[in-house]
Amino acid sequence: MNKNSSNIMALVPKTSNKRETVCIFGTGDFGRALGHKLIQSGYPVVFGSRSPWPSSLIPKDAEVLNHAEAAQKAAIIIIAIQRQHYDFLASLEETLHGKVLVDISNNLKINQYPESNAKYLAQLVPGARVVKAFNTVSAWALQSGTLDASRQVFVCGDDTEAKQMVMDIIRALGLTPLDQGSLLAAREIENYPLQLFPMWKIPIFLSLGLTAFFFFYCLVRDVIYPYVYENKDYSFFLAISIPNRICPIIALVLLALVYLPGILAAIIQLYRGTKYSRFPDWLDKWMLCRKQLGLVALAFASLHVIYTLVIPIRYYVRWRIEDRTISQALNNKTTPFDNTNGWLSDSYLALGILGFLLFVLLGITSLPSVSNNVNWREFRFVQSKLGYLTLILCTAHTLVYGGKRFLSPSAYRWYLPNAYMLSLIIPCIVLVVKFVLILPCLDKQLTRIRQGWERNPQYSEQSNYVINKSAV
Repeated sequence: MNKNSSNIMALVPKTSNKRETVCIFGTGDFGRALGHKLIQSGYPVVFGSRSPWPSSLIPKDAEVLNHAEAAQKAAIIIIAIQRQHYDFLASLEETLHGKVLVDISNNLKINQYPESNAKYLAQLVPGARVVKAFNTVSAWALQSGTLDASRQVFVCGDDTEAKQMVMDIIRALGLTPLDQGSLLAAREIENYPLQLFPMWKIPIFLSLGLTAFFFFYCLVRDVIYPYVYENKDYSFFLAISIPNRICPIIALVLLALVYLPGILAAIIQLYRGTKYSRFPDWLDKWMLCRKQLGLVALAFASLHVIYTLVIPIRYYVRWRIEDRTISQALNNKTTPFDNTNGWLSDSYLALGILGFLLFVLLGITSLPSVSNNVNWREFRFVQSKLGYLTLILCTAHTLVYGGKRFLSPSAYRWYLPNAYMLSLIIPCIVLVVKFVLILPCLDKQLTRIRQGWERNPQYSEQSNYVINKSAV
């Protein structure tokens, strides 16, 4: 008997690789795109629609039925309709009992409803197993091959088995499921697509504020002052000269602000004597947007390079060179070569070239496609060691550019120093404090703290108690 059974089993074709039928409620853009992708991945697809007849827009291998008939053919039903049209699902409560309902809906604004759409669906059909997924993927991404960041699909649900079934489908589609836990996470997942560059807000607003400040600062010093006291119209400086002064200033300041929160975090850890105490919220947010700050700084540095390359073809520059040459010829006078100025000029350019080269290297390694291919030690070496070297070179580039003008009274118009002098304040503070922190007496203690040593363990316990109490 066992022998015959084994023979019969050997002759039966394997059906373990056969895909189960997936039902999709809704024949809109996303429903059709998802259905087409499921069919390509080997899943039988049935559409549930209020208009159950064939259409040229529906994938040809899919079946179209009314909602009740379509729901009976599948254990997994993807709800590809908006929340305001969920009401009809209540009439299908008996049919949907025990089914896995995948809510993919999004809202028009953050926290639009008291509860998440997935939670509302679970309340509307209490016998179903609701899973939130696919709301971070667009129809265009499904049609174009789901490249890069669009491969990630956030998933949450209270039923572990149902959630695993949905994640298996996601993997079969060539996507990457990210388990976010229970259905309580649905509100956060639904808010995610509505956020407009959440990590870029601080860098962008900060750079815009700095740009506005230094623009008006340079306008006063370089345009208004000469017009008032020398009766010279330098308004054309607004096109090239002033932007070429603002861009390197903002690039240097933002680069210093990338490394300043790390300095502050080290000081806080040394002061508290532990790494288990939470940083202030403003410092946490600052540290989370350091990558974006660096990329914005790189953008301003690149603009500075472009503006600098066009200097020789500017009419004003060519006119000054020609005027000076003719003046020396008429006066039969030449200016002797100054070896010191030659060194300063070449050093200034060399430091700028090297600084920008490392700047670009930092930007490249921050890209996900590159950072994913290096280990943590390599990434830290580039972003920390080479990052500080970049800051040193760019700061030295600015210092050499200033030369002796720091002490020249004529450099202070209306008692206002050159804008590049202001740009050196934060970088110099960062470099000086960093130099102090790498002294053996402090670096050794900071390393011990980051490895888990605590000067006063009760302090971290009290801090955690305060944080937990405030969160209740």
